[in-house]
Amino acid sequence: MAAIGEELSWTKEALIVLTAAGVVVPLFHRLKLGVTLGFLIVGVVIGPFGLGRLTEAIPLLDYVTITEPEKVRPLAELGVLFLLFMLGMEISLKRLWQLRRYVLGVGSAQVFTSALLIFGTAYAFGNPPTVALVLSLCLALSSTAIVMQLLLERRRLGTPVARLALSVLLFQDLMVVPILIVVGILGAGGTESVWSALARAFVVGALVVAAILIAGRFVLRPVLTSAVASGSRDLVMAIALLAVAATAAITSAAGLSLALGAFIAGLLLSESEYRHQIEVDIEPFKGLLLGLFFMTVGMSVDFGPAIANAGWVLASVAGLVLFKGALIYGICRVFGTSRPVAFEGAILLAGAGEFAFVVVALAQTTGIMPAETGQFMIVVAGLSMMATPFLARFAENAGQRIASDDSHRAHGMADDEMEEMLGHVVIGGFGRVGQTIARILDQETIPYVAFDSDGGIVAKRKAEGDAVYFGDASRIEILEKAGFDRAGAFIVTMDAADVAERMVQTIQNHRPDAMIFARAKDRVHARRLAEFGARDVFPETMEASLQLAGQLLEALGLPEDAVLQRLSVERETEAARMNLPS
Repeated sequence: MAAIGEELSWTKEALIVLTAAGVVVPLFHRLKLGVTLGFLIVGVVIGPFGLGRLTEAIPLLDYVTITEPEKVRPLAELGVLFLLFMLGMEISLKRLWQLRRYVLGVGSAQVFTSALLIFGTAYAFGNPPTVALVLSLCLALSSTAIVMQLLLERRRLGTPVARLALSVLLFQDLMVVPILIVVGILGAGGTESVWSALARAFVVGALVVAAILIAGRFVLRPVLTSAVASGSRDLVMAIALLAVAATAAITSAAGLSLALGAFIAGLLLSESEYRHQIEVDIEPFKGLLLGLFFMTVGMSVDFGPAIANAGWVLASVAGLVLFKGALIYGICRVFGTSRPVAFEGAILLAGAGEFAFVVVALAQTTGIMPAETGQFMIVVAGLSMMATPFLARFAENAGQRIASDDSHRAHGMADDEMEEMLGHVVIGGFGRVGQTIARILDQETIPYVAFDSDGGIVAKRKAEGDAVYFGDASRIEILEKAGFDRAGAFIVTMDAADVAERMVQTIQNHRPDAMIFARAKDRVHARRLAEFGARDVFPETMEASLQLAGQLLEALGLPEDAVLQRLSVERETEAARMNLPS
């Protein structure tokens, strides 16, 4: 009977979670508030400190509330692991090394400076030194799950702001273990000094990460290659999940965080040819589990005792966001980050993170922190996390206004923002073809910058959030401002044939190694673009004919592979007829 009751309990909680997901996602998506905030609010409402308080008076509420969040928390933590895993696949080891200035510079300065000043503030308000130290360590960190999920929802992972946020959050994740060690030593009152314990943690952590990376290169990659060759998607997915579980288990056993292990697993798979299929297969589960994590965060917040001190709670939340945001903005500017990127990144990272719940709970268990102080700080941390989606919208709009002001002073372009770009795509012409390419790049989180000479198109698309600027992309001055020497590829889509040819010539004259892809009006135009140096040229009429023929063949019952092969042969034949590279 006990087993049946437990099974029914799991069924009830699963139904509540799935129902909440089915209601929250479309509602908050329609309101353009982001599903993160929705899951947080739902967690508060259906949790033990929301409607769960009324179950004794109204027994029917027991069917729509979760009174024991601990039962679903393990699944919720899987959501964070999958998020970090997918973030790891979005960024290669090469790009991570390119971000070292932000990770070791901005990240370390933010954590240590924030912790020092928060410690001074907490101590000034009468908290004992040990309590002030614990508060400073946990509030200095931000929410990796919320910040990166917001950037994912807004398709902004390829932007300079996302790279800044990811770099700082990575350093914060690396600080999780040292902070836990410090809190453990303070609670245990052992003989080992804090500094020797931290040194030991850093050495062990570095050795473990290095061992995982080496094993991934010489073991995981060959195994994954064999799985891909077998053609079994199930086998590839099983190996990917095994990589996540194994690296997370190894880092956890070494005293590091599970999330760090999942991120490393993503890095190991980031350059595999099956990366995109893995992302697609995991995406639905990651979203649901991550939503469950946000719900458990909301369930942990008890607003009852804080209502009597509502003024102090709101003042603490506002003070944390303003103080931490101003500090991060100043640090970013010191390290040369542009004004709009620094401002938006500072606001995104200004709130507290989910790690605050872990640290406060540990401090209360070991007797370092009084229960009243701990609950007060949990409410402050929870409210700051709930405010992050609203702050993110404000920060993005304010960042665009700052970038617009800067761009007017810099002849229509945000120079500092362009300097942050690396391996991006430069699009010349932002008509229907350029906009389609930009949407595809957005979906793949590949950064781009586009130019068009039509002020109306630029104003309209800029208002929609596209990275488009007014300018003639055939001029070397404009291309230099777009960081053309660091660009990964160039797309030429102008309607005017002479302007398109000038852009190809300009790029070829200054960067002979550049990859140039161009749209041509007809065969004659295509031949000229190829002669000027375009790597791949696609005549508009030919591609339209091939797509129409492909649809016809599929409708007549030909297999998709056969259709693709036939179109590929025809494309090569047409390219040879026009003397173009195939």
